[in-house]
Amino acid sequence: MKFIIATIKPFKLDEVREAVSKIGVNGMMVSEVKGFGTQLGHTETYRGAEYTVNFVPKIKLEIAVTEEIADQVVEAISQTAHTGKIGDGKIFIVDLETAVRVRTGEKNEEAL
Repeated sequence: MKFIIATIKPFKLDEVREAVSKIGVNGMMVSEVKGFGTQLGHTETYRGAEYTVNFVPKIKLEIAVTEEIADQVVEAISQTAHTGKIGDGKIFIVDLETAVRVRTGEKNEEAL
């Protein structure tokens, strides 16, 4: 099993959700987060005053999948979230040792 952690631009969330659902992903966790990378924030003007935004709003996706579809899910996120502009996001893939469905006690792939 693999655990995929992706950060994407907020306006891309619905497109990404649809793309991974078509592959067979039947659940994900979504969080609103802030961060910076190469972009290092940016400046904005509000009511005539310029100020620096050090942390850029992003969406964090956490998806547990079987090893067989992990590459497809990563590819779907990459293609769908891509705008070609700085700040498109990152994807991390981590080995997932165990998963447990709390309601039924099912483990590993059966729990996904």
